[in-house]
Amino acid sequence: MDTLQNMRIFMRVVDAGSFTLAAQQMDLTTAHVSRAVADLERHLRTRLLNRTTRRIALTEAGERYLLRCEQIMSYVQEAEAEAGDAYVRPSGRLRIHTMTSFGQRYVIPAISNYQKRYPDVAIELTLAQRVPDLLEEGFDVSLVLARELPDSGLIFRQLGSIYSILCASPFYLEKHGAPQKPSDLLGHSCLQLVSSVSPLDEWVMEGPEGKETVAIKSNFQVNVAEAMLLSLKEGMGIGVLPIYSAVDALRAGTIVRVLPQYRMQHMGVYALYPSRQYLDAKISTWVDWMHESVDKALQDDHQALDRITVHSP
Repeated sequence: MDTLQNMRIFMRVVDAGSFTLAAQQMDLTTAHVSRAVADLERHLRTRLLNRTTRRIALTEAGERYLLRCEQIMSYVQEAEAEAGDAYVRPSGRLRIHTMTSFGQRYVIPAISNYQKRYPDVAIELTLAQRVPDLLEEGFDVSLVLARELPDSGLIFRQLGSIYSILCASPFYLEKHGAPQKPSDLLGHSCLQLVSSVSPLDEWVMEGPEGKETVAIKSNFQVNVAEAMLLSLKEGMGIGVLPIYSAVDALRAGTIVRVLPQYRMQHMGVYALYPSRQYLDAKISTWVDWMHESVDKALQDDHQALDRITVHSP
């Protein structure tokens, strides 16, 4: 039995004062309306309406039940309006996950501007070097960097693409010399940025001769780009940095690019979320916002890197 629907029918019968008129108003048969009220009475084990051939009247129990039905339907309408409003108006809490360095460079500035536009959205940001289980951990959106996405059943949207470069401090290169080709790296101290997309014992580089693989032996590993940047500034060796972690330091001259004709670790930037159907407005507007802001920010950093590389000595 559809209790809510039968309650609606019961309320319409009382309002119309007639089974037949209520049936016409709801585009139902009179038999269907009569059966719905009878099913309610059977379920409640009490009579709600006294019926005659000319009129109907509420019983005492029916009057009390009608009052409760009106209250319940009011709550249902409020809940439906609130849920429907979430589809069109961004509001409530938005739980976001992103990779640490990427989040600090691009996501936090995007959040600042997004909340100026949508002040009713409260954002909870988690920075972590992993891809979470969105459904298990309750995230609305995860922003990840990957060469390709596993078949997870999640909806995704590509926001842009990124790559990494080799860098070192001027001090290190003055002391040890700058490598001129990938094989020269064998004679240098190589610092490894631990990543799910990069093997620990080799660097795969794309340059004028296509892909080249260099076996490396690293005496220092770290899993966060900011820590790698500090290590490079200290003159510890040559290491890999995503361009968003390298651009500002390259511009300031605290590090320089090594083998500038080569690129590494090409990856897509993706927004992952659980469902496309009836997508909450705060999720859809956030993904749209990130697509626009990240694409622009990545292009700006790519262009800045190209200018720095061209004007490097």
